[in-house]
Amino acid sequence: MTRFKAISAVTAAVAVAHRRSGESTITVEYRRPRSENPLEQSYQVRVDARTTIGELADSVAVTMAPLAELESGDVTWWPAETSGQEAAGPASPIVTVADGDDLAGLKIGVPVPHRDDRTRWLEQLEMTVRTLDSSPGTTLSSLQLVSTEEIGAVREFGGTGSTPTAERTIPELFREQASRQPEAAAVSCGDLSLTYRELDQLSDQVAHAILRTGAGSQSVVGVRCRPSTELIAILVGIVKAGCSYLAIEPSDPPARVSQVLRLAGAAVVVSGPGEFDVLPNQEGLLLLDLASLPPVDATAPELPHVTPDHVAYVSFTSGSTGVPKGVAVAHRGIVRLLIRPNWMTIGPADTFLHLSPIAFDASTIEIWGPLLNGGRLVIYPNRPVDLADLAETIIRNGISVLLLTTGLLHQMITSHVEAFQRVRHVLTGGEVASAVRVRELMTAWPQLLFTNGYGPTENTSYSTCWTSGEAPLGNTVPIGTPIDGTRIQVLDSALRFVPPGVDGELYLSGQGLAHGYLGVPATTAERFVADPYAEEPGSRMYRTGDLVRWASDGNLEFVGRVDRQLKVRGFRVEPAQIEEELLRSGLIRSAAVVPQPESNGQYRLLAYVVPAETDQAPVAEQLRHHLAGRLPSYMLPWAIIVRDSLPLNRNGKVDRNALPTRHRSPRALATEYTGPRSARERELASLWGDVLEVEPIGVHDSFFDLGGYSLLAAELLSRMKNQAGLEATAGQLYSHPTIAQIVDQVDPPN
Repeated sequence: MTRFKAISAVTAAVAVAHRRSGESTITVEYRRPRSENPLEQSYQVRVDARTTIGELADSVAVTMAPLAELESGDVTWWPAETSGQEAAGPASPIVTVADGDDLAGLKIGVPVPHRDDRTRWLEQLEMTVRTLDSSPGTTLSSLQLVSTEEIGAVREFGGTGSTPTAERTIPELFREQASRQPEAAAVSCGDLSLTYRELDQLSDQVAHAILRTGAGSQSVVGVRCRPSTELIAILVGIVKAGCSYLAIEPSDPPARVSQVLRLAGAAVVVSGPGEFDVLPNQEGLLLLDLASLPPVDATAPELPHVTPDHVAYVSFTSGSTGVPKGVAVAHRGIVRLLIRPNWMTIGPADTFLHLSPIAFDASTIEIWGPLLNGGRLVIYPNRPVDLADLAETIIRNGISVLLLTTGLLHQMITSHVEAFQRVRHVLTGGEVASAVRVRELMTAWPQLLFTNGYGPTENTSYSTCWTSGEAPLGNTVPIGTPIDGTRIQVLDSALRFVPPGVDGELYLSGQGLAHGYLGVPATTAERFVADPYAEEPGSRMYRTGDLVRWASDGNLEFVGRVDRQLKVRGFRVEPAQIEEELLRSGLIRSAAVVPQPESNGQYRLLAYVVPAETDQAPVAEQLRHHLAGRLPSYMLPWAIIVRDSLPLNRNGKVDRNALPTRHRSPRALATEYTGPRSARERELASLWGDVLEVEPIGVHDSFFDLGGYSLLAAELLSRMKNQAGLEATAGQLYSHPTIAQIVDQVDPPN
């Protein structure tokens, strides 16, 4: 028990609840146990990262007037557990304030997501009170919430960035495998296949042909080839020549192809058989057709020496300015990912499936995983992907290690779970994985090992991995711990460590770090920043822009994007949490929740779902009922739209941009519809429909049941006055929330 001023104690509780949850609206319940009504008042305190601790104290003092009589006294903190929400954290944190036995005492309850997290909470509360007393100008985002002991713990969680593997390159590792097992199958596509010896020879032809063009070591070489054995030979040949490959997808429009070739400075493009004529006619661009390459003769010079620092490939990602950015990935990043990794095992007995586009960095694992470890690579040639055909391909070829991007994985689990019967290890990444779907998969095939990987292209495919032979127990799938060769740090806005349970931005460093963005030094400097905690001078770390938090066991939990935090009525909302709850209903196979801006600057949520059964009629209403009992009102989708399938982009992720917008949601109330009966009711029904964006509006439909809330109520009252000449108060709307009732109140018949 500690003696604090009441205002200081409540301020600290609100500040820590904000930092721990990320919410900008914290509910404070003030109770007097001796009162006939134990819950005296409920307050909502609004904050953001720029609010200072002193400003918050002033706001609490004004908002919670009853605390004025508790100017000082003994404060007891006690943790209020948030049962059932260990993984996701509380949706809306509630700070409970109760008088003690007399007005000189105070008890403050705070939500504790993890049972073993209580001591840390209490320390953070007391640290925050001391900050308020000594430095009231400190912003909430800069609050120091980590002790010296915890800094040591989170630094240990983050790894060292070292790897037990000696620095090697793709060419030398591949040649070792070709020498060790020359007649073993290396790559196959349909009825065609290449042994390691054949692949070694064909890739040598590619390498020498590239060098004969005058391309030097570390030149960028474009690749335009459909999925095939020839494609793999081209890639191996390019890296043997000391060059880096740049994928040109067959579906890319000519303008995109010309743009990325120009940005990358590529002077040579190698094409597959029959694709020579479709390449761009660009000045200074040399085109090599694989079908016409001469064999390598005895007089050919030795191929150049390749170092771990050489760039192996260039991958273009979307840029915020509309101009794509070419990420330059070095050999050492690929080797640290796939040679004796600490997150999986790979051996000659393994068969991988190559499914991802070369331009997508998941292909790094699919292609180089088997070829650098003596395994077999099977090419899936068909585009677009057909789920039934994909399942048959997986089974027929005995795929043992299967990487599916998250959206595609979810679809395969719900439609073709039999495809995993012979798979040893399933890998996923790219989006938030569904704990429900992973449990379904591992219940069906308990022999599986499962990896949920996280990592941007800028740190070579995977940076952290959660690998387990058991399904996740909570509501989320962790993104795990750092892989060998990667060091991770979770920092606040002042680049200070944050303790477990507190959201922070993820920074990556180590051997997987890309060189940067080709030809864009300013953007490289913005994202690849100086590492203040590195032992070596000049070390860099990549700023991911992703919010994460440490769990108490050292696993990372993904929270969301720093620059895309969605706020609905002042509350932070993670669409993935709503998607997971939709899946838990058991009524659907897949879901995507997307934000749509409203005319008033707010956001509404649209949920697109694919039902589990063919009878779709009652699904939307059943889902609304399911969500209403489990989520706060601000997290309920404005519309639930039933579809036969969700669109996937070419990387296998749900293409949320391809989902249609919805301007008017169909009325979805269980009550009987009664249409307007007079000109006045028709006028108001039209106006209400514009504001609520729902149709049709019944005269006995409640404004709030139709999705209305306080901000929309203010807009509605203003438009009723200005457009319909009806002046109603907020109190009248809240107590008489239907058109029929409001007309009787403010426009009674003569």
